[in-house]
Amino acid sequence: TASLPPSTLYVLSVLKFTYPTLFQGWQTLVGGLLLHVSWKLGWVEINSRSRSDVLTWLPASVLFVGIIYAGSRALSRLAIPVFLTLHNAAEVIICGHQKCFRKEKTSPPKICSALFLLAAAGCLPFNDSQFDPDGYFWAVIHLLCVGAYKILQKSQKLNKLSDIDQQYLNYLFSVVLLALAAHPTGDLFSVLDFPFLYFYRFHGSCCASGFLGFFLMFSTMKLKSFMAPGQCAAWIFFAKVITSGLSMLLFDTILTRETMGCLLLGGFGEALLVFSERKGS
Repeated sequence: TASLPPSTLYVLSVLKFTYPTLFQGWQTLVGGLLLHVSWKLGWVEINSRSRSDVLTWLPASVLFVGIIYAGSRALSRLAIPVFLTLHNAAEVIICGHQKCFRKEKTSPPKICSALFLLAAAGCLPFNDSQFDPDGYFWAVIHLLCVGAYKILQKSQKLNKLSDIDQQYLNYLFSVVLLALAAHPTGDLFSVLDFPFLYFYRFHGSCCASGFLGFFLMFSTMKLKSFMAPGQCAAWIFFAKVITSGLSMLLFDTILTRETMGCLLLGGFGEALLVFSERKGS
């Protein structure tokens, strides 16, 4: 979630490919195969082969499917800066869970950050000149899944699984579930009516998105393993800012002053969150 490959943004935002079971199924299939090959070549270590590991991580994998499915639907309807602002609101769920349920001490900057992120996400629907109810609906589902996924990820019971183990199980489960869901959701036959189905740009973008998505995930995990959490959060924030800025130049985006105010408020909230994490680390 640090950033998105341009090819993925092109397929979802420009071509409006609204068949997430197929698109995300392809993405996770390519990612799973590349991760498996990397494991066999000795580039990564995967240890999640026991049945107990798989069953323990299964609820998180279900949430992962929800994240990519809902995110794909939302991105096909919303401007990228708007989507990222709503995505960041998942931190409000995490902060609330830590404060109310785990009784963890939360720093004032982190609380203020959560309030700014919540205010930005809450005001966006009322100030978005390109408001799309379906897009916002799926964005809300996406951020709820992101929040719940990160809470599960930090659970003590799941700490024995490495990030690579978790992602490998996510890929395997996603491919199976999305393949099974392609027919019931209607995507399997509806895709035949997609106007760009036989265009080489569509095929090339789909292939590129699968490979670039994997390398983006892999580089993000390497970044997390080599850097302190605060430093990694700063780089991820920088990547989101670059992605939002480039998207406004490359894609058709209409932003009013009110919308820009919401986006800047969300950006300030995330910058404050990065500051609190760097200070904590």
